[in-house]
Amino acid sequence: MAELTLCCLLWATPGQEAAMTRYEDAVLELVADHGAQVLHRVVGDGADGHPHEVQVYRFPDRAAMDAYVADPRRARLAADRERVVARTELFPVEVR
Repeated sequence: MAELTLCCLLWATPGQEAAMTRYEDAVLELVADHGAQVLHRVVGDGADGHPHEVQVYRFPDRAAMDAYVADPRRARLAADRERVVARTELFPVEVR
């Protein structure tokens, strides 16, 4: 099983920037429960079409990532996510 490192770009729903940060605070607390690690998390102003937040995290394998995505605690926050996150891009990366 191969390690999986991902970059996540997040755009907040206009006017929901602070709420999106709070949502991400909550769900990223769950990452470690799945053997994963948040390597980087940066927050910008989202100006000029740039993402509001960029995250890089590493999961031990795809199964751990799938377990995080399916975590019932995360699922309970789905309505919050729908309200505060306008767009997400997720893709594999290599940290050098």
